[in-house]
Amino acid sequence: MAMVCLLDFEAYAEKYLPKIAWDFFAAGADECSTRDENILAYKRIRFRPRMLRDVSMLDTRTKILGTEISFPVGIAPTGFHQLAWPDGEKSTARAAKAMGTCYIASTYSTCSLEEITAAAPGGFRWFQLYIHRNRAVSRQLVQQAEALGFQGLVLTADLPYTGKRRIDIRNGFQLPPHMKLKNLEGAFEGNDRSEYGLPPNSLDPSVTWDDIYWLRSLTHLPIVIKGILTKEDAELAVRHGVQGIIVSNHGGRQLDGAPATIDALVEVVEAVRGRVEVYLDGGIRKGSDVLKALALGAKCVFIGRPALWGLAYKVSKEV
Repeated sequence: MAMVCLLDFEAYAEKYLPKIAWDFFAAGADECSTRDENILAYKRIRFRPRMLRDVSMLDTRTKILGTEISFPVGIAPTGFHQLAWPDGEKSTARAAKAMGTCYIASTYSTCSLEEITAAAPGGFRWFQLYIHRNRAVSRQLVQQAEALGFQGLVLTADLPYTGKRRIDIRNGFQLPPHMKLKNLEGAFEGNDRSEYGLPPNSLDPSVTWDDIYWLRSLTHLPIVIKGILTKEDAELAVRHGVQGIIVSNHGGRQLDGAPATIDALVEVVEAVRGRVEVYLDGGIRKGSDVLKALALGAKCVFIGRPALWGLAYKVSKEV
């Protein structure tokens, strides 16, 4: 089958991935209405095309936080890449470097920060952080990322508790025994483990805006906050000194009933008034979706699931 669009890679991944892995990647929270709305919202936006403009010379380059990327699409933080391909996040990092764009590595990677760095030396990478109750673990990860040459810190703000992903509950999802959350190996004592190989309730639900100042005390890296959907929180983000905002609803995996990210984008852009850069993830499936997000004020977009489908396509070709 000719692979001509992302939907083809999605169909291929669904066919070849083990069902429990596919369901984990595809899952949304509760009824998955926000996950689905992320995509449907783009279909309601229309262009006002203007004609007879010289488009013979095209340049897709842009800069995010001062670093040039070849086009305004980066790779969003997602976990467990080894569920899609044995090389996991190492392959993702190599792909981002080859494409000249930014890869945001997840706290919940199945490859370590050192492995990701070694796989694509010189690549442009940010590190995504979940803050755990054991703050020493989070502190060490932030400082390790900076020492390894990561160029930005992305704080995920919308996961004080894990969303209710019904299909994972029905499947009894567990991270396979041979896979580990490499960045967190040995960080927690005891044998009691959740489906992700971590102690239950290890995330810190007490995180507040004041923790931006705590992160600032740990690192010189620019801080980007991910998970903003309202003008009120956008204003707070600016007030607390972040350098960027990712308009995100966690791919519809957290709060079902939250707005589609493209619908929330304009409100956030208007609130920050150019004081920080605004990015977006969620629902991007076509180049025209990217253009819509840029036209509404995003500096760059990030894709999550489509990158995983690309890894799964590699698996299928090896079968």
